[in-house]
Amino acid sequence: MKGLAVIYLQTERLIIRDPQPADIDGYHRLLSDELTLYYWQGIASSSLEQNRRALDEAIAEANQPCRTKYFFTVDHRETNRYIGTVGYTVIQTTPIGKVVDAGYAILPEYRGQGYATEALRALIRFAFEEDGVFRFVAGCRTENQASEGVLQKCGMIKEAEFKCHTWHEGQMKGRVEYRMLRDEYQSRGTTYRIY
Repeated sequence: MKGLAVIYLQTERLIIRDPQPADIDGYHRLLSDELTLYYWQGIASSSLEQNRRALDEAIAEANQPCRTKYFFTVDHRETNRYIGTVGYTVIQTTPIGKVVDAGYAILPEYRGQGYATEALRALIRFAFEEDGVFRFVAGCRTENQASEGVLQKCGMIKEAEFKCHTWHEGQMKGRVEYRMLRDEYQSRGTTYRIY
């Protein structure tokens, strides 16, 4: 029986690929870093064993023929070091394509250098050109201006702003949501070319 194709993308500075067991050190560091997962507290864990199980589940999902979760390891291309994750979950499959909800997290020492933007652009290109996506959405807490800046730099369109959307750190906080449709992506031409 022929195995499923491994997803492997390259950008100018990054390698974006399906997770592997050897990623556990970086993966554990990411999931146990309170600053990195401040807005993703539901998946944060300081337990190596729990994070190993989460990685095993991500690897198993990558090998499913009807895959619905595409969360990739992001490595620095020059040093081959783990720097974070980027990906999406398929939330609906329609006759004209998939609807996906994306997210990303970069380790603190790699922030502010454009890596999240570069990784998300590659993910958007993959989604529309290789994975049959029709609608690509992503969002963040209103106060998370750095994350919103990534969405804007990737050319996504602000679609909604929700006040008092989610309970976080003892209070209700707002959320913004952005989108890109297939025809909006196609109208951008070569903006999303990768190596």
